[in-house]
Amino acid sequence: MAPSAIGASPATPPGGAPDSVAHSITSLHPSHLHNLAFTILDNLQHQHDWNSLTIHTHSKRTGQRLPRPLISGVPPKRVYVHPDEQVEILQAEHETGIHIVQQAEREWVLPAHLSEKWNLKAFAELFDAIDTLPPVDEADEKDNDDQCQVGKKWRGDQRQKRVLLATLYDDSTVVYYIMHDGIVKPRQN
Repeated sequence: MAPSAIGASPATPPGGAPDSVAHSITSLHPSHLHNLAFTILDNLQHQHDWNSLTIHTHSKRTGQRLPRPLISGVPPKRVYVHPDEQVEILQAEHETGIHIVQQAEREWVLPAHLSEKWNLKAFAELFDAIDTLPPVDEADEKDNDDQCQVGKKWRGDQRQKRVLLATLYDDSTVVYYIMHDGIVKPRQN
């Protein structure tokens, strides 16, 4: 079976890569997609304080090569809270008077460039190739058994598949959009 993430190698992309990620010569993806992934990874790590970042080239689910390299990592705070979970958390906080801490979850990040043309088929292929949650290294795994049970049915493997679409502009600006696989209940303000 092919490797699921880029492993250590003496070669690094232009500008270097974080210590935890290095360029792999064995990948079959075009080099511009790897450079794009490394640029987004660098932005996540240095501008947005993400940690445990990994670039994935193969699907753990299917064992096949991913349509393009994907990044996974842990943001400093939760990226998305399901509307029903938000209601449940607010009700529990109101009833108990205790603030409920919402731990960040490992997220998929899809590197893209503004000039790329995406369609529904390409997004569907991507969602079909990934699991709900990115794979976690044993070294990075934390014991979450003591985590609050409020809203648990909207987190972890229970959540809907999602990726953070990271769109890179020519001036090096990166814009992030949350994308779900399927229809999602809208938020209420």
